[in-house]
Amino acid sequence: MKKMKIRYPQPINSDTFDLGTAGAASDRALVESIVLTSEICGHVLSPGAAKMLAHDLAEFDETAILGALARCRMELQGRLKVSDILVRINDGRPDADEAWAAMPMNEQVSVVWTEEMAHAWGVALPLLEAGDFAGARSAFSDAYRKAVLKARARREPVRWTPSLGSETAGRESVLLDAVKKGRLSAEQVEQLLPPGEAVVAEEGVAPRNLRNLH
Repeated sequence: MKKMKIRYPQPINSDTFDLGTAGAASDRALVESIVLTSEICGHVLSPGAAKMLAHDLAEFDETAILGALARCRMELQGRLKVSDILVRINDGRPDADEAWAAMPMNEQVSVVWTEEMAHAWGVALPLLEAGDFAGARSAFSDAYRKAVLKARARREPVRWTPSLGSETAGRESVLLDAVKKGRLSAEQVEQLLPPGEAVVAEEGVAPRNLRNLH
């Protein structure tokens, strides 16, 4: 994935803003996509406002922006905001629903998560322990989205870290899955598993060597 740079909007004059010649066709396509996305969401956006929005997003990978706009068209109603697009950009961080689905329901279960997921889980855990599952999920989603936006504003790349629960059952599969997805290195996982679990062989199945998962 192309590394994305993030910056906050800089003031520009929409009357004099020019797309220029380099990449003009691509820029015009992006502006048009923003205009149409806003209209589909239910708010008519002027060409000048769409150009400003495109300018604010200029340092992001264009494919990632177009993907985020596609999600906006399916998920939003009303005024299209920069934050609506930013929170849907694919930079390696899962969306709020995917992040919640990966959360352990207790401290015995191991998980590999991002800093934003860990922060949001800390917000939601007291509600979950009180038996308010719906409230915990809502609190998690809200805290997670805010944390992701702040991280992108600070130009922070996604960071995956393991949090090992007390139960050893299932720990290996969680860690190996993270290696396969490129979230942890094989060397990291080898240090977390006992030597006897680093290579697992089952009857009729080839051994799973962590070094083959690079």
